[in-house]
Amino acid sequence: MGALRDRFWELPLAKLNQEEWEALCDGCGRCCLHKVEYEDTGEIEETNVACTLLDCQTARCKDYKNRKAFVPDCLRLTLKLVDKVPWLPDTCAYRRRADDRPLPGWHYLLTGDREAVIRAGVSVAGRVISEDEAGPLEHHIVEWGDGEDDGEEAAA
Repeated sequence: MGALRDRFWELPLAKLNQEEWEALCDGCGRCCLHKVEYEDTGEIEETNVACTLLDCQTARCKDYKNRKAFVPDCLRLTLKLVDKVPWLPDTCAYRRRADDRPLPGWHYLLTGDREAVIRAGVSVAGRVISEDEAGPLEHHIVEWGDGEDDGEEAAA
């Protein structure tokens, strides 16, 4: 694996290598939560129910490298899918860069602080329950905030 390029996150997503693509993730954990989709309307609602592999306290996958072996329907976000996944939050770095918007000011690539996503109120760390304990998803519908800042890139 090579070193990450300086300010690679400012490049179009199609120009990122695999290591840079993976490094773009802010680690909020929202993509690892179950969603409820209503057949009749197509409306999607978020829940606070985490995939069995998500550590509910840290919002990190317990076995990211092998996750598909344990959770076959785990979605691997790719360049081709990023525009087709309607439930990615507005704060998501992949969503923002696909829309040619800057990273939010709290993103660790700008701050150097992996905990900034938690302080911004965007991370699910400590705010979710495992699917192994949750019961019916309809009992766990939530609205997640999209962070405290306006989404503009922090001054460098």
